[in-house]
Amino acid sequence: MTKILITGASGFVGKNLAAELKNQGCTDLLIFNRSNTLKDLEDYTKQCDFVYHLAGVNRPDKEEEFMEGNYNLTANLLELLKKNNNTSPVLMTSSIQAEKDNAYGRSKRAGEELLLKYSKATGTNVYVYRMPNVFGKWSKPNYNTVVATYCFNIARDIDIQVNNPDADLSLVYIDDVLVEFINALKGTPTHQDEYCAIPVVHSVKLGSLADTIKSFKEIRKNLAVPNMADELTKKLYSTYLSFLPETDFAYNLKMSTDNRGSFTEFLRTPDRGQVSVNISKPGITKGNHWHHTKNEKFLVVSGKGLIRFRNIDSAEIIEYQVDGENLQVVDIPVGYTHSIVNVGNTNLVTIMWVNESYDSNKPDTIFLEV
Repeated sequence: MTKILITGASGFVGKNLAAELKNQGCTDLLIFNRSNTLKDLEDYTKQCDFVYHLAGVNRPDKEEEFMEGNYNLTANLLELLKKNNNTSPVLMTSSIQAEKDNAYGRSKRAGEELLLKYSKATGTNVYVYRMPNVFGKWSKPNYNTVVATYCFNIARDIDIQVNNPDADLSLVYIDDVLVEFINALKGTPTHQDEYCAIPVVHSVKLGSLADTIKSFKEIRKNLAVPNMADELTKKLYSTYLSFLPETDFAYNLKMSTDNRGSFTEFLRTPDRGQVSVNISKPGITKGNHWHHTKNEKFLVVSGKGLIRFRNIDSAEIIEYQVDGENLQVVDIPVGYTHSIVNVGNTNLVTIMWVNESYDSNKPDTIFLEV
């Protein structure tokens, strides 16, 4: 089994990486965090077969702490590897800020140069990743990324700042980072000159990012489904949900109730239709209408029902017995008036999908008894 050393394992990227390595059967992890000592690091550098050097300082109290956290620890790590004659590959996370002349960027660049010199001197394989903004679950608001801050605040109705809506952002998603880092472990990193790179990078304007995350908050009211065909939106929504307060995972739906039962919309989309839950009491008939273009799918999940059809130009009645013990989807073709009858002794629960969300100005629903 490969022994893998992870520095900064309790941080955002480290926590995700450690979890995924365990998922893939890598159980012999050497975890190094702020609670550990250099003695621990010396012991780990005797054993490890691969190093993920993720530890670093982003927002210190004092500027000089940048160099202490981003350079000195790297120097200590490499000195101990050299002392122990350990030429295990080293993957280090740097930052796109290394290209800039600021305290953080200079400290990251110094760490990079140290690692690249170490590689030339020892022949060790090293992989330096200049990371853009990384987002995903377990990131910290007001620390790791603006995505985390926006998700945290919006989920709690806290105002957010959008200083420059047209500012361009480059984002990478934590799962894409993990895929690349595990590829590096297997010896197949994505090279980009002397550096390595996460292949999947998303570009977005700051204002658009804020608007997208705000739209997630409104889903509980408008029942919309985010555009999951867009990779960035899909990843942002997963991230947003990870920031929900633990007391706010659930939300109520508006139930339209009467003496027959209830009808409740669950999901709405602009291009994939609408999903609703229909509950009918014993003996109740619902429907008795037909559509020109609107079409539906019925799925009874509890109780016993009878779905009846009649072509509007025919007297022949077509019947389908349905029940929650034998899940069966029934298509509702256009041009057929139809109804669903609860023929059991308990409530009939039906999931109903319709190809378009309801529009009161164009209901396309014509009453006609079956």
